[in-house]
Amino acid sequence: MSDQTSKALARVLLALLVGALSERAFAQAPAPQPAPAQQPAAAPPPGEQAPATPGKEQPRSGAAVDPATGKRLNEAVEHLNAQRYGEARAALSNLSLDRLSPYELSRTQQLFAAVAQAEGKYGAARDHLGKAIASGGLNDQETSTARFQIAQLFMAEDKWREGVNALKEWFATAENPNSAAYHLLAVAYYQLGDFASALEPAQKAIDLSGGKPQESWLQLLLALRLEREEYKLAVPILKQLVEAAPTKKNYWIQLSAVNAQIGSYPDAAVPLQLAYHAGLLTEEADFERLAQILLQITVPYRAAQILSQAIEQGKVKGDVKRYELLANCWLAAREYEKAMAPLRRAAEVSGDGDLYQRLAEVHIQREEWPKAVETLRLALNKGKLKHPGNAQLLMGLSLYNQKKMTDARPWFERAQGHAESRSQAEGWLRHIDNELESESQES
Repeated sequence: MSDQTSKALARVLLALLVGALSERAFAQAPAPQPAPAQQPAAAPPPGEQAPATPGKEQPRSGAAVDPATGKRLNEAVEHLNAQRYGEARAALSNLSLDRLSPYELSRTQQLFAAVAQAEGKYGAARDHLGKAIASGGLNDQETSTARFQIAQLFMAEDKWREGVNALKEWFATAENPNSAAYHLLAVAYYQLGDFASALEPAQKAIDLSGGKPQESWLQLLLALRLEREEYKLAVPILKQLVEAAPTKKNYWIQLSAVNAQIGSYPDAAVPLQLAYHAGLLTEEADFERLAQILLQITVPYRAAQILSQAIEQGKVKGDVKRYELLANCWLAAREYEKAMAPLRRAAEVSGDGDLYQRLAEVHIQREEWPKAVETLRLALNKGKLKHPGNAQLLMGLSLYNQKKMTDARPWFERAQGHAESRSQAEGWLRHIDNELESESQES
């Protein structure tokens, strides 16, 4: 815990006393304020005052302070404000605790707690707060505040189970706990890995936030929904996060990913496209993901445009995977001419000949038979083909369409030796034999 955070509790504890101290009497401590929001995965800073619980203050008797006692208490406050913790403790130690009234004892123990916490001695601070409660000198609101602070001090030491128990004790007596208290309880359960128990207070915190929950609260609830694989319930949370922080790319990407997870690909494309137009997409994976989703929802031309531009601008590295994706986008858009360049680049750096075979198929689609033969030779020479029989079959077909039946026949014979191409190869061989026989009879 940082020194700055450690001093925060001391200041809050002092807030209960400074201005209340005089050489004659203590006034009642000021009303506590709601505790601020915390990050889902981190302990809340200790010492924040308990969330206000509306209700009538009970009048107290014996709220007067002996002048000599008041002087010591004021000295301790001055030393504490000046960060002279040893002197503050010494001033308090000069008091005879067994002679103090309940009210005086409660204030003394609160100051001891403030000194201990400022020194990072959270266990001692909790003990003193417990003694302040036991003294009987605190009113109901002050007792509630002290119990809340004890819970926070447990969490400051990552003692989440003890923090949960202390918070539950506080909840048992608090009137109308506000959203911050429920969020704090959810944080503690989350840190314990008890996501089921964390869900209810996390949702309660959002429900009580008046329609404007803290961003970190939404993050916690989102984390719980995702941990439980409740993706549909995560969508509205992500929409709130996008609205709350529209410049944070991760929320747009997460919203897209969750929609894709539940099979809603059109909805998955929208946030990515909005992020793209807002200039939020900066990483290679961002552009690749957008292109893939657009391809998935049959908008291949737009996908190709985005990916091609990203490669040209150096935002995406042109490797085998990206060039193949770009070629697939152009092919799906029936832009065969535009598909050839990226497909050839991918084929050149690929470790096998499969992409050359894909390129040959494009040439065949365009009836560019000589180019198909040339490309198929590159594929076969590079080797490691997944389906070599199909490549041999295509070679025979390309030669046949150039009226080179004699050259085509050996390739069909080779294709005959592979299961995936055997049936078609045999059919072509019969067709060639019939044509050759017909030519022979005619001559």
